[in-house]
Amino acid sequence: MPSNKIKSRITPSSGNVFADLGLTNAAEKRTKVRLTVAINQVIEHRKLSQVSAARRLKVSQPKVSALANYQLEGFSVERLMNFLTALDRDVDIVIRPKPNSRRPARIAVTARP
Repeated sequence: MPSNKIKSRITPSSGNVFADLGLTNAAEKRTKVRLTVAINQVIEHRKLSQVSAARRLKVSQPKVSALANYQLEGFSVERLMNFLTALDRDVDIVIRPKPNSRRPARIAVTARP
C-alpha cells in the first residue's frame, strides 16, 4: 500500500446540488427535479404504464419516458405542476418572508403522499 496520503477537501452542500456544481438556473433545475420525483411516484404508485400516463397527461409516451429518466429539457415548472394536477394532486404555492437566519431566499418543493 503506498504511503502517499491523498488530501481530500470536503465542501458542505448548499442543499442544491445544481448550485454546488455551479450550473445556471440551479433553483429552477432543483424545482423541476422535485416536481418530477412527485410525478414519477404517482405514476409508479398507481402502476400506470407510460401509455396510460401519457393519455392522462395529454402528452406522447416518449415525453413520459423522458420524465421517467429525468430528461427535463423542454419541461417548464408550470407544465410539471399541470401534470401533477392531471394526476389528481393539489399543488400549493406559499410565499412568505424568509427567516433572518438564512441569507438567500429560496424556492422549496415539498411533496406529501
